[in-house]
Amino acid sequence: MHPFLQNDFQIRWSTLTPDHIETDIEKALTEAQAKVDSVAALAKSGTSLNYDNTIVALDDGLETLNRAWGLVSHLDSVCNSPELRKAHNAMLPKVSAFYSSIPLNEGLWQTLSAFAERAPTLSPTKTRYIHETLADFREEGADLPPAKKKRASELQSRLAESTQKYSENCLDAINAWEKIITDVTELKGLPQSALDAAKQNAQQKGHENAWRFTLQAPSFIPVLTYAENNALRKELWQAYAAIGRNEPHDNRELVREILDLRHEFAQLVGQANFADHVTERRMAASGMAALKFGEAIFDKVKTSFDQEAQALRDYKAKVTGHKTEPLEPWEASYWAEHQRKANYDFDEEALRPYFPINRVIDGMFDIAQQIFGLRIEVEESIYIDPRSSAENPKSLPEVWHPEVKFYKLYDAESNELLGAFYADWHPRESKRGGAWMNYLVTGNRDESVGARTPHLGLICGNLTPSIGDQAALLNHREVETIFHEFGHLLHHLCGEVEVKSLNGVNVPWDFVELPSQIMENWCWERESLDIFARHHETGAPIPEELFNKMLAARNYMKASANVRQLSFGKMDLELHINWANSGKPDLDPFIKSKLQGYNAEYKTEPKSHIFNFGHLFSSATGYAAGYYSYKWAEVLDADAFTRFQEEGILNAQTGRDFRDKILAKGNSEDPMKLFKDFMHRAPDPDALLRRDGLLA
Repeated sequence: MHPFLQNDFQIRWSTLTPDHIETDIEKALTEAQAKVDSVAALAKSGTSLNYDNTIVALDDGLETLNRAWGLVSHLDSVCNSPELRKAHNAMLPKVSAFYSSIPLNEGLWQTLSAFAERAPTLSPTKTRYIHETLADFREEGADLPPAKKKRASELQSRLAESTQKYSENCLDAINAWEKIITDVTELKGLPQSALDAAKQNAQQKGHENAWRFTLQAPSFIPVLTYAENNALRKELWQAYAAIGRNEPHDNRELVREILDLRHEFAQLVGQANFADHVTERRMAASGMAALKFGEAIFDKVKTSFDQEAQALRDYKAKVTGHKTEPLEPWEASYWAEHQRKANYDFDEEALRPYFPINRVIDGMFDIAQQIFGLRIEVEESIYIDPRSSAENPKSLPEVWHPEVKFYKLYDAESNELLGAFYADWHPRESKRGGAWMNYLVTGNRDESVGARTPHLGLICGNLTPSIGDQAALLNHREVETIFHEFGHLLHHLCGEVEVKSLNGVNVPWDFVELPSQIMENWCWERESLDIFARHHETGAPIPEELFNKMLAARNYMKASANVRQLSFGKMDLELHINWANSGKPDLDPFIKSKLQGYNAEYKTEPKSHIFNFGHLFSSATGYAAGYYSYKWAEVLDADAFTRFQEEGILNAQTGRDFRDKILAKGNSEDPMKLFKDFMHRAPDPDALLRRDGLLA
């Protein structure tokens, strides 16, 4: 049957069980290798080389494996189990070795190089793809001599294994910890939403008349922010800070190994360090340029950052009647929330009743439909337990968990089905943390090879769950998260690129966050908020007084928020530029030395969360040497949104222009050109700091 190798657009998730993984992936690997070998043989066969029998043939030959392994990896993220993990890890070395072997295949490189040298005149997009493909091959070692190619393959295979183990350690460490509380007086200060969630969580684990807290974000963040119980805050903070630092889920040696492997690989392919390897073809163009970009912003906000830290210490001293002194790290969020309430008479929890998740999602869809010329419809779907014999008599789209929903997205004018997507928003123990978007199918947009077909993608998160029959009520940051991931999804689903591998989010990494981060802006405008921010019981919009307080508090501690992101980006780049030659025996002192001034002074000095930082270490590359991209793209999004503010935030013409010039284009053109096409000028580097109230 080979369920992982089926190409049904509506994926039959119930058939994708761990017992099929090894057989199906082995078959896909064998078939993919045969296709690679057939293309590689062309260089010496005398066959006339063309776009179809080289570039297209290679892509087509990899498509089944790409899709099948993508499904395995996705299930590993959302339905992790011992059986799935075992099967996934059994195949991971083989899959990694295969993919790393492709650019190192001498015959394949000769075929592609020979074709590229005398390629005929093709469309600009296909010409760009040929250039990008050869650049990818060179970047991965295609020009290396045989012995170095062998080593490059070994490095990539080991990286895949070590980063997978890092990710598993993070998930297992989070799931291994819990805090059960039976005396509600210990929870004074916590909002009712957090108490209800903790009580429901305890009941689900068999604890009656108790409250259960975990290291999942919706559980521990309210404790650090609101709990008056200092000891409880300290306990949760220490538990979270220890993720990846203790046996049996210790990531410390893994991180050192990953950094060493990346550095060796970068030098093997001719780069000074891994940051240069990663950024060479991105907008930043070098690791040092990315580092200087972040440092330039830091220099502009450093004074404000220091003032905010001092003001918080002074505020605590004033309230408690004690002398001004550094806070403990588990006190910072608590006192910051108190200070915000005092300064702005604003409690973020007052917004939660206005953000029931279903209304937020429906309103987000309404906004996207208005400005981007789309139509989004939820489809009836079905969850079938893989262990059951249940059938699907109505042939409904299947989902991988009962909470997952399935949607279709159409062009509003032509009624063409552009794509479909799954949405999975709440935490569970079998699901990795964070929020993300991914694509499962890239539809055809090359009419020379056949009819147009729809795209397929997904969005996932770990947001506040529902309590009983009541809809999940989100905080404002969670609302921004939904909009953010939906922006990534639109980038994929609205893609009109004739080359699949250049569609959607397959853009330089420091451009990929523009479509996601710009969507967050609609979470702050009255006109758009009134579409979806409605009280879950009365349907009333956010009262004007509360809205004004929300806006007034928007830039509270904004310098600190900027420095926090900048510190992550700097730590990432320093590790991938300077760690290898630092001579330091341990990562913590190295990071401390590089982040001088980026952290507020605390009584207990917090260590970095480098051993629980999946963005950097849960895949062979991921956001490694690329975390600066968030801030880079934030500058672009702050600037690009000014056009909506000038022309109307729900202006359909402006929105369609963004869809046509950014979302539809993927990586078919240089990202700076795409930005200029939309804004009719280069980016304004100060746009972000002006939006954040840190520049006049």
